[in-house]
This record gives sequence, C-alpha cells and structure tokens, in this order.
Amino acid sequence: MVNPKPDFSKLEDILQYSFADKDILQRALTHTSAVSPGRRVKDSYQRLEFLGDRILGLVAADLLFKRLPDAKEGELARALNSIVRKEACAAVAVELGLGSFVQMDKSEARTGGREKPSVLADVCEAIIGAIYVDGGHQKSFEFVQRTFNAHISAADRPQIDAKTKLQEWAQGRGFATPQYLEIDRTGPAHNPVFSIKVKVEGFETISAQGPSKKTAEQSVAELFLRREGILET
Repeated sequence: MVNPKPDFSKLEDILQYSFADKDILQRALTHTSAVSPGRRVKDSYQRLEFLGDRILGLVAADLLFKRLPDAKEGELARALNSIVRKEACAAVAVELGLGSFVQMDKSEARTGGREKPSVLADVCEAIIGAIYVDGGHQKSFEFVQRTFNAHISAADRPQIDAKTKLQEWAQGRGFATPQYLEIDRTGPAHNPVFSIKVKVEGFETISAQGPSKKTAEQSVAELFLRREGILET
C-alpha cells in the first residue's frame, strides 16, 4: 500500500507550483518498491515518468527551435539530447532536492535508492508529467523552462561533434580509432538508458549514459576530451 499522504507544502514551494490534486504529486514521488505489485501501474511514478519525458522533449525542442533559428536539424538534435538526457534530469532533481521526498521501501532506501541517478531522473520526469496533468501545458512549460534553464542555455552554445573531434585528435597522434563499447542497458523498452565506455590507446577508459547509443557515445567522447584537457571544462 502507498504510505499516507505527507505534507508536500515545502516541496510545492521549491517547485513553485501548488497542486490542486495532491494525489498526482504523491504518485510522481512514489517508487515501485513502495507499493504492492498489483498497484504499481496506478500508484507509482512510472506512467507519469513516461509522460514527463515526452513533455520535456517537446518543451526543450520548442525552446531550441526559437532560440537557434539558424541551427540545422542535426545541431538541434544534439542540443536537444544534452537537455533531455538522464544525467541532466538527475542533476535538476538534485538541485531541487527531490530525493528526500521520494517514497520507497526501507530496503531500497538503505541501499541509497534516493541518491541513485536513475531514480532521480525518473522522479524529475514524473514531476513534469504530474504538473502537466494537474495544471496543463503552460504550467509544465514554465516549470521546464525555469528548472532546466542552465541546461537550455548551455545547449544554445555551438554544439561540438565530440566523436569526430576525439577521432581526429587520436589519429593526429598516431593512436588507433577510439572504440565505443556498450557496457549496460537499463530501463524499460520505451525509455532505455545506454551505458557506453570509450577506449583510447594508452588512456584510462571512461563511461557515460544516454537515451540512445549515439547520444551516449557523444557524451562519453566529450567527457574524455574534457578530462584530458582537450576541451575546456
């Protein structure tokens, strides 16, 4: 069974949005471990996460389309991926302090469930979905624009093709072409998270995640370039 509904007034102040239906907010914060198997579809955040992920993509795409009038489709796609990726959602969740409000069973909490990036990212998306259901498109648009502002602003800057840059850098020094290896795939089929590591001759491997293999490969290539000082941090 879902725990009794707590006082969410503090969280609503943080979100800068007051829910007319508190049950929707509670559902957005409820991990599957906190409800019985037969109630997980209705009482956990899974469905709201699915909705919020799509709303985040739509709002981010709309903002980028307006902010980058001269950007090509590929440039817009790379900018969008930098906003909607799981790492960005988890970062926003940390900034908002969502972890402390997540409802989960004691065993999940003891293993650090409230700090897991995957859980934080899911809850962030579920909150977006909950605001959309409770308050409509405009309220969810305003929430995304406000909370993802730093990520959207960063995406406004010229986007690099990190994989190409890394390959050119490696080949220019006589190294073999960097290798990208899938090390894990998590999440549901409709919303997977790929973990990719890159191997460059003579250097320690590094990994990153993304909603697609291509996105994860770009992310890990950029991480490598920044770690080695090839790109400014």
